Amino acid sequence: MMELDMEVLVQKKQLERVEEGLDQINSDMKEAEKNLTDLGKCCGLCSCDKLKAFEGSGAYKAVWGGGSGQDGVVSNQPPSSRVVDEREQMIMSGGHIRRVTNDDREVEMDGNLAHVGSILGNLKSMALDMGNEMDMQNNQIERIQGKAILNVSRIDAANQKANNLIKR
Repeated sequence: MMELDMEVLVQKKQLERVEEGLDQINSDMKEAEKNLTDLGKCCGLCSCDKLKAFEGSGAYKAVWGGGSGQDGVVSNQPPSSRVVDEREQMIMSGGHIRRVTNDDREVEMDGNLAHVGSILGNLKSMALDMGNEMDMQNNQIERIQGKAILNVSRIDAANQKANNLIKR
């Protein structure tokens, strides 16, 4: 379980680097589009076709947040990993087994069951935390997909514009 937890954390760092790279591509494309627009105006007589306004599109705003977006605002909370149900309350209050003779064996069994219950509770918490982390990474992967798709279409449009300028 610990190795899996470490792999999930490594994957989280990798996803963060991928997303940062896509953000850098987006920033570079803004600069490239500005340069292409300036290059298209170099004759000075007319204003040539502008590149498609990617930043004004709904898809762009949905992926990169167009100012009025929520920008990092958490809209929902992960479920609490410490919701105590009736069985856990019974276990925490003691009395895992019904005492008949109240001897040392029953005390030892009760202690062992309490220890096992504690271990199971820890495993449950770890599983819930892992599930929450996986949900967050799935959301991040969806963001990465959206950014990648927009970057590809933006690069294609800029490439087409550059080819048209070369043909002049």
